[in-house]
Amino acid sequence: MIVHIFSKLLAQQSDKAFKLNTYIGIVHPIVSYSASKFTTNFKDSYLVGIPTGLNVLKSGHLGFSIEMVPYIKVQSGKSKMSNFLFHPGILFPLGKEFTFVGRAAFETSGRYGITPVVSKIITHGQVGKLFLAMPFPIRFGNEQRTTVSAAFQFGYIF
Repeated sequence: MIVHIFSKLLAQQSDKAFKLNTYIGIVHPIVSYSASKFTTNFKDSYLVGIPTGLNVLKSGHLGFSIEMVPYIKVQSGKSKMSNFLFHPGILFPLGKEFTFVGRAAFETSGRYGITPVVSKIITHGQVGKLFLAMPFPIRFGNEQRTTVSAAFQFGYIF
């Protein structure tokens, strides 16, 4: 439904330089730093996110992106959805198929912050493009110390 609404809005624009695409991927947090201590993802539990998003691009200039990421945590043989991230942002094409994305972050865990992301298209398929990205989440709030993390993401743009 969201794609349909965005498509209708873009179709009404007299400037045909807008492009709409969607994507899905997998994000693996690698390491987090908080309170003078590093925590790795794979030590005591495993956390994985499944980002899905919608990008509205203006020919070679800025774009708008909206991303939603449910996170699943596996620990002691049990799994559960541990968090949901609402992740709007601005796309800044850098050339040579690199893009910088500046995202705001709002989590159901009560945390919020920003996420700078660098992504790169690595191959073109018949229907879309495969990309790799390195998000660097910075989170505040919910009576916890500030956390700085690094993650690895790959996905497919339709």
